[in-house]
Amino acid sequence: MEQNTYLDKERLEKAQSLVLSLGESIDIDSLRQEEKKITEKTMQPGFWDDSDQAQKVIKKQNFYKDKTDTYDQLLEDIEEAQVMMDLMEEEDDFDLYENFQNQVTSIEKRTKDFELTTLLTGEYDESAAIVSIHAGAGGTEAQDWADMLFRMYRRYGEQRGYKVEVLDLLQEDEAGIKSVTMRMSGPHAYGYLKAEKGVHRLVRISPFDAAKKRHTSFSSVDVYPELDEDLEVDIRDEDLKIDTYRSSGAGGQHVNTTDSAVRITHIPTGIVVQCQNERSQIQNREQAMNMLKAKLIALAEEEQKEKIDDLQGNYAQIAWGSQIRSYVFQPYTMVKDHRTGEEMGDVNRVMDGDLDPFINAYLQMKANGKEAK
Repeated sequence: MEQNTYLDKERLEKAQSLVLSLGESIDIDSLRQEEKKITEKTMQPGFWDDSDQAQKVIKKQNFYKDKTDTYDQLLEDIEEAQVMMDLMEEEDDFDLYENFQNQVTSIEKRTKDFELTTLLTGEYDESAAIVSIHAGAGGTEAQDWADMLFRMYRRYGEQRGYKVEVLDLLQEDEAGIKSVTMRMSGPHAYGYLKAEKGVHRLVRISPFDAAKKRHTSFSSVDVYPELDEDLEVDIRDEDLKIDTYRSSGAGGQHVNTTDSAVRITHIPTGIVVQCQNERSQIQNREQAMNMLKAKLIALAEEEQKEKIDDLQGNYAQIAWGSQIRSYVFQPYTMVKDHRTGEEMGDVNRVMDGDLDPFINAYLQMKANGKEAK
């Protein structure tokens, strides 16, 4: 037991050292000052006269508060755990040792999560994420794989407490989906989910093959941030092709009653966005235009012409050699990220939404300034 308590003491000291180091790296004192300034600003007369602007200020305040609260709570919990450990040793009472170890494990996990949030320094990392999944070539098998990814990301969102809204869904009669676009909103949604952008490869014995042969299928995942509606982007009307069509699939009472769904094509770039989840054509058009703005800004920021296909999510070759991650069901089970080398043997756990190891490894790789393998 003495050996275990010695190890626990080391774990707590390591966690404490990391939290203090992270506090220095993000300049926690400056964040407190910024939060204080915003709090004073919110108490001024007329602050809420412009509701939209006030909401943006509150969002920034919550960002600072989340960082400072997490930092303070971790240090407080570490100190309490250290006091509890000292009492257990002095009184030779280890009846609560199992609960104590669970507390230490929780502190380590939360410290690791805090470390990851400090890596999210991109301009849009706090934004909601627009996630689009497109089935590759391969008919029913590829469409089923796209549907499996759709479920995986919904489960991931549920575990993180994100709000998940389906904006557009193109289902297949036989099985699976051709494409889906969803909005995932919550803390650091885009910051985390941007790690999922790319081609995902499935290897399994197809349930649609009577001969029970092994099949390889591909689907692409495109991720970009949701931008503020008032963000100015120069889009000429003559550069747009706007089509309306009847909604299908999930979407409420308006489905199959009116041509409320909207598809917008940006002719110069070939970018296509569509939305059908809102009740009216006007609302769907507004949502689609916001999606288009986000893609065009991402495209402008890249500046490299050869990356245009990746940015617009068309993925000219959703096929072998272009995948970022492989999911193998047979003859063995393994999920491997080809950019970071991260692996997990329990493929079902991953398909149930446990993506943190892969996302964390990607963020660490980018923070270290390394290129994908």
